[in-house]
Amino acid sequence: MEAIQTANGRDDVVALYDKLNWRLLPFLLICYLFAYLDRVNVGFAKLEMQSALGLSDAAYGVGAGIFFLGYVLFELPSNLLLPRVGARKTFSRILVLWGITSACMLFVRNVPMFYAMRFLLGVFEAGFAPGMIYYLSCWYGPARMARAIAIVFLAGPIGGIVGGPVSAWLMTSLAGTAGLSGWQWMFLVEGLPCILLGVLALFLLSNRPADAAWLSAQEKRMLEAELGASSSARGHSFKAVARDPRVYMLAIAYFCIIAAIYAMSFWLPTILKAQGINDTIQLGWYSSIPYVGAAFGMYFIGRRSDRCGERRYHSAVPAILAAILLASSILSDGNLLATLVLLTLATTMLFMAYTVFWAIPSEYIKGNAAAGGIALINTIGLSGGFWGPAMIGWTKTATGNMHLGLLVLACMSMVGSILLVANKLPEKQ
Repeated sequence: MEAIQTANGRDDVVALYDKLNWRLLPFLLICYLFAYLDRVNVGFAKLEMQSALGLSDAAYGVGAGIFFLGYVLFELPSNLLLPRVGARKTFSRILVLWGITSACMLFVRNVPMFYAMRFLLGVFEAGFAPGMIYYLSCWYGPARMARAIAIVFLAGPIGGIVGGPVSAWLMTSLAGTAGLSGWQWMFLVEGLPCILLGVLALFLLSNRPADAAWLSAQEKRMLEAELGASSSARGHSFKAVARDPRVYMLAIAYFCIIAAIYAMSFWLPTILKAQGINDTIQLGWYSSIPYVGAAFGMYFIGRRSDRCGERRYHSAVPAILAAILLASSILSDGNLLATLVLLTLATTMLFMAYTVFWAIPSEYIKGNAAAGGIALINTIGLSGGFWGPAMIGWTKTATGNMHLGLLVLACMSMVGSILLVANKLPEKQ
């Protein structure tokens, strides 16, 4: 009889998490898809904007990356306020403001305006990704966290898969309509949906399980029991987190991974164009291929990490493989197929490392301090999103190719892997 009750209990828990998954994850995935798309669609806009605005490669690299300076300056305050304000209002505010700013990119007329709008986009999106991680930690225990993160963060690869062809199509099919260039239409069409998502967030999200009218009292009790020790451990101060050297090791490791991810995201169309692809539509389809591999890799590594109950090596091993692949891609210059294969594998490994990475701080830092602690790691680490693309731009302007930049990215990915392996985190009680 006890065995039957236990089996029924497991079935109830599975049904509960199926309900959570369908209620929370698709909406968060769609929101993060547009976040990723609005960050990196400038990589396609560059193909037309560069001549229209008189951008050098160095200026483009700085402008693409300056988004992250605005982001990191305002991310920590946003996430420290999140537990007090609530996820619904926080996410709604972020979505509406960044949607308006992204759409207004169509008004950019010169390099200073380009810098200013990219900076504002970062300011208004600040806190969204770490806020989602903290939000998920309120609903998912450690045994399920990596899978939940992997599903939501599939938005990055999906954004790469659909973003390339859609951006290319918008730029070519709408060019000249109402007197606007193709790149202006692209920013407008891809920015406006975020405003609608911001309004929907107020109605679709609940701040925490206790506020969820769509959960029964029994389901809330089951969820509280599932969170278990994770919930009871809540109560660490942000000051303690900010003094913890292990947190900064995590942040530097994340910096290294993010620098490589966003350098590839912003420069991939340019790299492939240098291999002889000149048609914009064709370039969009080729640019989507690396993200197909990344999507499969993220889902696989998230499930495997949860199943094994191990995080560090599931993040560190893909990071070191990415370093090898990035360095190897230099040797394939001039060979489209070889370059595409190597960059697809490198992108896959980087996103796998990125996915499992975020299960580490969410297990180590507990309570309301988790919102600030995760934001602190992301604030330091995400600045790599500025330095990676900017470094590629500077080295390309100086040397005429991207070889040196790719080598530096490979070294950074290797350093990130070493830091993850060396940083053995004790479980906080």
